[in-house]
Amino acid sequence: MSSDSTPEPTLDEMRARNAAAPVPLEEMLALNQRVIEEFRANGGKVTGMFANEPLLLLTTTGAKSGEQRTNPLVHTLDGDRVVIIASFGGAPRHPAWFLNIRANPEVTIELPGETFTNNAIIPEGEERRRIYDQHAAEMPRFADYQAMTTREIPVVVIPRP
Repeated sequence: MSSDSTPEPTLDEMRARNAAAPVPLEEMLALNQRVIEEFRANGGKVTGMFANEPLLLLTTTGAKSGEQRTNPLVHTLDGDRVVIIASFGGAPRHPAWFLNIRANPEVTIELPGETFTNNAIIPEGEERRRIYDQHAAEMPRFADYQAMTTREIPVVVIPRP
């Protein structure tokens, strides 16, 4: 809940609004920062639109800036490997965090009770399809995201060290 007691929009409300008109960058950055702070303060538990989502914090190194960037993202697992999907909500371009990973694959993952650093892997071909389909089976909105764009949405896998 925001400081002015106005309830945060649900994830579905944010998606519907974003489909009609993109959420302003400043608003998205502010939301991300609130989620990051709440995640870290509460051992990975958050309220609001991500309350029941399997959330992690991904820290990458900026492809152009070289600065550390942290994003809250949903994830699944492929065995012991962490899986994130660069869907950008079905947008026609890749999210900045994915471009950062392509340039600098070393990432830090924060999960409830666990933080580790390792190199991210971007699977292709059949492995990418298998993992994407597995992820979409657990979170059906990801099938919708792929249907919304002509780009092949990348899969990112981060092995535990």
